[in-house]
This record gives sequence, C-alpha cells and structure tokens, in this order.
Amino acid sequence: MHRPYSLEIAVESIEAALAAVRGGAHRLELCSQLAAGGLTPSTELIRAARKRISLPIFAMIRPREGDFVYSDFEFTTMQRDVEAAKQLGMNGVVLGLLRNDGSVDIERTRHLVELAGPLPVTFHRAFDTLPDLAAALDDVIHTGAARILTSGGAPTALQGLAKIARLVAAAQDRIVIVPGRGINSSNIREVVYRTRACEFHSGLGTRMPYGRNHYDLFEKEVCAMASVLAKRS
Repeated sequence: MHRPYSLEIAVESIEAALAAVRGGAHRLELCSQLAAGGLTPSTELIRAARKRISLPIFAMIRPREGDFVYSDFEFTTMQRDVEAAKQLGMNGVVLGLLRNDGSVDIERTRHLVELAGPLPVTFHRAFDTLPDLAAALDDVIHTGAARILTSGGAPTALQGLAKIARLVAAAQDRIVIVPGRGINSSNIREVVYRTRACEFHSGLGTRMPYGRNHYDLFEKEVCAMASVLAKRS
C-alpha cells in the first residue's frame, strides 16, 4: 500500500517555520546556520518553536560545521543535546557520525538512537560523503535509525536521482529514504517520479539564499511543493 507523501522543510528561525507551516509543510527540521549545512539549534529557538508550532519538529544535532568525525567531548555534547531535544518536546532528531576511516560510526550512532528513543532518528547527509552508499545503507540500518536524508552522494538530489532510486528499492521497509538538497517547486515532481520515495526534504536554499527575509516567497514555494505532493497522493 502506498504511504502518503510527506514534505519536510528545514528552517532556522521562527519566521521561516511559521511560513513553512502556512505553506503546508508536514514536518520541520529545526537548525541553526543552515548556510553551514545546519547545526544544533539553541534551546531558546527549540522552546519558541515548540510553543508556537504543532507540526512534528525534528531537531538537528550537530555541534559544529565541517566533517562528521567527532571527538569524545563533541560526542558528549551531542548526547546532552539529544536529551535536551527530548525534554523540550521535539518529535525526532537528525544526526550523523562517521569514523576516521570514512565509514558509519555504528556504535556511537546506535547509542544516540537508543538515547533518543522513542523519538525517531534521521541519519543526515553525512551519508552522502561515504564512498559505498549500498554498504552504508546497511550500516545505518544497523544503528536503528528510522530515516536517511540523502542526495544520492551527488551535489543535488536531482543529480543523484538514479542512486536515490536504488537506495529506495534496496531499503524496502527497513528504513525510509528521504531525498534532499536542491529540491524545489520546479523539480519535486521529477524527484517523486524518478525515486519512488514518499518523504522529501527541502531548505529552499537554491531558491532563496540564506539570510533573506522573503517569508512570503518562502511560503509560496513550500505551498507549491506541497501541492505537487497532494495531487500525487
């Protein structure tokens, strides 16, 4: 049976979050510094978002920009941030940890997945830096994560459509593959058709450069994407 389509929008402010809600988003990914790929949002931002928004919100857990190989201190920080996200009413968390050899850090990721429980965990685009996505898929499944956010290892989801489609087929019902990066109202229809995915992620950075306060345009873009998914459901 076909699952309903779902649209997740990455936001870094209350204004953008509210615009995404008005546009028809189904879920929000709450971050700071989206221009750096998204970092852990402040406690104040999480509280404000939870107070004003009833949609599911997933909090990014990423202590710094750069690679995804974390020190013991950074890992401890991530544990505290996962616990805080739970206490502050988030509906899920988004994270990704790698080893020095360029593989998924299964053990430490599994620890964070267990710490987050019962909240679901999305393994973010650290996945796309790995050389063998098929092997990495099984590794992430072994962590207990519920989703993988991916552009198929390419700079954009549109460029990685073939690999994303293979990941969706290989994942079956074991984990949800969420195409993301560069998805907007002009291409989401093709991403849906080519990948056969059911959940999609967009920060609209290719449409509206980060730091611009065009929330009316942001809302319209989200609405246009949500409308495409509604017509195909």
